Amino acid sequence: MKVNIVGGGLAGVEAAFALARRGIYVNLFEMKPKKFSEVHSSSNLAEVVCSNSFGSTKLTTASGVLKEEMRILDSTLLKAAALSRVEAGTALAVDRKKFSSIITKWVDKHPKIKLIRDRVAKLNDEDIWIVACGPLCDGELIEYIKREVLKGDFLYFFDAIAPIVYADSVDFTKGFWGSRYSDEKDYFNCVLTEDEYNRFYKELIKAEKVEFKEFEKNYYEACLPVEEIAERGKETLLYGPLKPVGLKFKGKTPFAVVQLRKENREGTLLSLVGFQTKLTYREQKRVLRLIPALRNAEFAKFGSLHRNTYINSPEVLNIYLQAKKKPNVYFAGQITGVEGYMASGATGIYVGMNIALLLKKGKMLKPPENTMLGGLIRYITTPKDERGGKVTKVSFQPMSENFGFIEVGKVKNKKVKRERQAEVALENMRVWREKYESEFA
Repeated sequence: MKVNIVGGGLAGVEAAFALARRGIYVNLFEMKPKKFSEVHSSSNLAEVVCSNSFGSTKLTTASGVLKEEMRILDSTLLKAAALSRVEAGTALAVDRKKFSSIITKWVDKHPKIKLIRDRVAKLNDEDIWIVACGPLCDGELIEYIKREVLKGDFLYFFDAIAPIVYADSVDFTKGFWGSRYSDEKDYFNCVLTEDEYNRFYKELIKAEKVEFKEFEKNYYEACLPVEEIAERGKETLLYGPLKPVGLKFKGKTPFAVVQLRKENREGTLLSLVGFQTKLTYREQKRVLRLIPALRNAEFAKFGSLHRNTYINSPEVLNIYLQAKKKPNVYFAGQITGVEGYMASGATGIYVGMNIALLLKKGKMLKPPENTMLGGLIRYITTPKDERGGKVTKVSFQPMSENFGFIEVGKVKNKKVKRERQAEVALENMRVWREKYESEFA
């Protein structure tokens, strides 16, 4: 029986290595460069197309705890990230080209992973399949999965990408380097006065946007376009991507700031933090140049908005991310309804480890209790009618890691509670890993 993985993104790569390092041969299908989605441009695997940040590394954050859980599970992505890391304060940000290049080289060299550069249009019944084609899966395969594997509807939401500017086109006299609440200087903060902010806001609100049909207007709250945030009120941006909290410029708190983050190790490319957008390219150039530091900005990449696809996981997948109606088919990554790079990769590790255990020992393990990964998997596979109410296309939304998944009882001090939650989650993950290894052995 063959194990085939569809998609060489973050989830697919993690699944491939989780299987291969346990002696399982894997066929990894990647349609690039034969076909590219509307946001992909590199033929390398694990291409990072949105933000180049994988989130915080601090164990008082959900993102930091999830990454540490993945490290316990021997994450391949985190090893590559360590070799391609760029400065971003306590966040784990990578030089996206180097990151994907490293991953691709490792896959090419691995004796138990066969990389097949081709599209997959259907899944046979004889092999095991892991569908990790991401939120922009090939249309022909999507239709096959809807019709033959899940026999039900998919769900959709939009994902937005922030613009990237060339650093040498930024006016660094109109801001300062620094990070919120620390002395680190990993972000350039473009300063706006109240008058400059008002002008920027006015033009942002009336700028031309890419129009979409009504049924497509289903945004994921954490990825709202900046203009969508602005439409909720004039001061909304001041509590969101333009908030000045924790920053000082010439001894005072600025009225508003736009943060730029390094996109590559050399710092020649900078992305606008939190500036996902659906403005037309022409309007992006016009409106964003109203930010004083960006008045002469040259854009290496404009922001964009695209429809992501995810499945109604609570209805169609079991706790092992296995299709209820086609048990030889598993799903991993954003298509399952988890949100974010690391969450996607983590599900790939989980599925890969379980399939390896199934093939070697004829069993699988449920995800660990009271962990970020376990919480994510239970969220996306538990029908809402078991929690009160029926899952609908509106009620099931993508979810990222959060401390709501880890119960430690009542702790009044928030910092102490977060530390305790991290401690509990990591200990539970270590115990689960030990149990897995003993079962596998």
